[in-house]
Amino acid sequence: MALPALRNLDAFPVEQDGYTFICLRDPEGYMDEHILLSPQAFFIACLLDGKIEIPQIQEAFSREFEGILVSPDDIFKIINQLDHLGALMTENYLHMKRKVESDFRNLPVRPAYFAGKSYPDKAADLKVFLDGLFTKEGGPGEKAVSGGAGNPARLLIAPHIDFLRGGHSYAHGYLDYFKHGKPETVFIFGVAHWAPPAPFILTRKNFETPFGVIETDLEIVTRLETACDWDPYEYETIHRMEHSIEFQTVMLSYLFGNNMKIVPVLCGSFLNQQEAITKFLNACRELLELRGEKASVIAGADLAHVGRRFGDDFDIDRRIVNQVESRDREDLTHALAGNADLFYESVMKDENSRRVCGLNAIYSALKISDGKISGGKLLHYGYAPDPSGGIVSFANILFK
Repeated sequence: MALPALRNLDAFPVEQDGYTFICLRDPEGYMDEHILLSPQAFFIACLLDGKIEIPQIQEAFSREFEGILVSPDDIFKIINQLDHLGALMTENYLHMKRKVESDFRNLPVRPAYFAGKSYPDKAADLKVFLDGLFTKEGGPGEKAVSGGAGNPARLLIAPHIDFLRGGHSYAHGYLDYFKHGKPETVFIFGVAHWAPPAPFILTRKNFETPFGVIETDLEIVTRLETACDWDPYEYETIHRMEHSIEFQTVMLSYLFGNNMKIVPVLCGSFLNQQEAITKFLNACRELLELRGEKASVIAGADLAHVGRRFGDDFDIDRRIVNQVESRDREDLTHALAGNADLFYESVMKDENSRRVCGLNAIYSALKISDGKISGGKLLHYGYAPDPSGGIVSFANILFK
C-alpha cells in the first residue's frame, strides 16, 4: 500500500542539546507547530512521495545507514506523527486547511500574527522596543520624535526581515520617511514567500497592530478586483501569517498612529503572466494618482538569501559577502534611478541565483510610481546572518 506524500515544507538544520535535528516549517501556515526530526526520521520523511511503500523505504534506509533495518512500526510512528501535525497530504491535513481558511475568511481583521513572537504584543512595550531600534548600534542614532508637516515621501523600499536581526535598518528608512509627512493612503507591496501562482493576492481585511487597527482602503481594493484576470482572493489565507506587510503596518502605526488607510498587496509568481501584471499595476498607478499627493508606496522587500540554509553548497565567508553586496548594489543602481524594468533585468541576468525574494515587490512599487519618482536615496544597506547558515541582505531607499 502506498504511503501518503509529504507536503511542500521548509526544512533546515537546528542544534539542540548538542544534537543536530532537521526542522520542518510550513510556509503556508496551516501547521502552527514546527516539527523536529532526527536525520534518520527526516530521511524517511523525504522518501514519502505518495507512491512509495514500506519495503522500499526499508531498502533505501538500509542502503543509506549501512545495513540498519528499520521496522514497519518505526516507520508508521514517524508517519503518524507527521500526519497528526498536518505535514502529510491526507484528509487530516485537508481538514486543518479548510478550518484555518474558514476561520480566517470569517475574521473582519487580520490579526497581528507575529505580535508576541517577533516583537512585543503590548503597545507600551512595543514602543520601547521600537524606540530602541533607532538608537541601537547600526541605527540612525536618533529617535523618530518630530514628523514632517508636508506631503509624504512617494516611495520607500524597506526590509521585511525580523526586527531582532534587521530592526536597525528599518529605523534608517522609516526615520526619513517620518520626517517628510504623514500619508493618508499607503500601497504596501509585500512578498508571498510561498509564491502561489497568482501574481497578486488581495485582502479586504483591516490590519491589527498592538497600537490599534489600520483600515484597508476598501474602495481601492474593490476597484483593483476588476483589474485581475484571476481570483485575487483564492490564496488570501497567505496574508494570515505573511510578515512582509505586517512589519510595515507596525512601523506605520508606531510613527503615525492609525488614521490612515492601506492597500495591502502580496506579490506571488510573475512567471508567464506579464499581460495580467501590467494590467494590474496600471490600475494601481491610476488609483495612486487618484489619491493625490497624500498617497505613498512602500515595498516590504529583502534582497539576497545565500548560504546552506537556502540550498547553496558553500559556507559564508568574506568573499561570498563581498560578491553578494557587489551584485546587490549593481541591482540597486537601477532601483535608485526608479527604473523597474532594468532593476528586474539586473536581478534576473543570473536567473536570480541570490534568491532576491523582494524582486517582484520592488518591481511593482517602482512600476506604479513610474513618472512620479527620480533620484532615490540609499539610506542603508546591510545583511544579517541566518542562524541555520547563510545571510539575508536588505536595503532602504527613499524617493521624495
